[in-house]
Amino acid sequence: PPTHTPTESERKREEQEMEDQENFVRVTRLAKKRAAEAMVQHLQQPNKKRVVLGEIQDLSNEGIIKSRKTIKRKVKRSVTEKDKEFDVDVNLDDDPQMCGAYAADIYDYLHQLEIEKKRRPLPDYLEKVQKDVSANMRGVLVDWLVEVAEEYKLLSDTLYLTVSHIDRFLSVNVIPRQRLQLLGVSSMLIAAKYEEIKPPHVKDFCYITANTFTKKDVVKMEASVLQSLKFEMGSPTTKTFLRRFTRVAQEDVKNPDLQFEFLGYYLAELSLLDYNCVKFLPSLVAAAVIFLSRFTLQPKSHPWSLALQRCSGYRAADLKECVLIVHDLQLSRRGSTLAAVRDKYKLHKFKCVSTLSSPLEIPDSFFEDTV
Repeated sequence: PPTHTPTESERKREEQEMEDQENFVRVTRLAKKRAAEAMVQHLQQPNKKRVVLGEIQDLSNEGIIKSRKTIKRKVKRSVTEKDKEFDVDVNLDDDPQMCGAYAADIYDYLHQLEIEKKRRPLPDYLEKVQKDVSANMRGVLVDWLVEVAEEYKLLSDTLYLTVSHIDRFLSVNVIPRQRLQLLGVSSMLIAAKYEEIKPPHVKDFCYITANTFTKKDVVKMEASVLQSLKFEMGSPTTKTFLRRFTRVAQEDVKNPDLQFEFLGYYLAELSLLDYNCVKFLPSLVAAAVIFLSRFTLQPKSHPWSLALQRCSGYRAADLKECVLIVHDLQLSRRGSTLAAVRDKYKLHKFKCVSTLSSPLEIPDSFFEDTV
């Protein structure tokens, strides 16, 4: 068959296309080679240590430094004059994790929570609701739970929450005395699940009762308690407010006094034993404990201050009834047969604060206003 003979122009166009294709292949290979070299170079570089902002000693970026100063000025300006007068919440450089800028608002919120009716037990539930449980039985139960908490190395927050659950349950449910211990371990199981990183197992609480109750008994009671609480398990306790009041009470001290702190913890746990303290708000008990701790360590000085009054919201006169009850507990005028808390705080790790003596009487003048 006849063949087509390419013209001169067609031949030149074909040659140009072949040349362009060769150039494209050459460029592509070169690009791949450069990319591979760059990758090898990147992999051969030593890994740079990641440095957080706080570890950088010399900041050349003046904008960061200026912005920090601006933030500090704004935070300081936002603090109320009332807080400045007892500079405990506004010292932000002391411990950033204490959230000093927000402390006042946080504790205002906690005060609102503690007075909610659903979080408060009836002040006279033993008289109005219970038929087979007495104040002495409640004290024995709480005293035993202190030992259980020590046995399983539970937080004191767990103990306070346990007692809160017990009082709230007994305010709306009638139970026989034979099931009071079951209520105690079930309430502690709930509190431990709420507070602890690794709470004890159900079988541990059965064991601590000498297997008087089965796992099924504990779980069933746990469900009853949760339903009674309407699953509102978290509530402010005395320990919640005690932390802040302890800090305010030592505002003029450079190094916190551990003896004073442990004495406060001891007196607060003593208050858990007495049914007469159920009627007081947790914040009031915490304030009374601080009052009595200062009186114990410095009996000739007025135990209340303007800073504590403003921080807690209580005048010295407001604390009198609670202080006298806790003082009687401290002197063993009340609950003398309940020894778990006293034995616990005889240990050296708690500075043996339960062995400290306190004057037998508190002067009435100490319950007068500080201003």
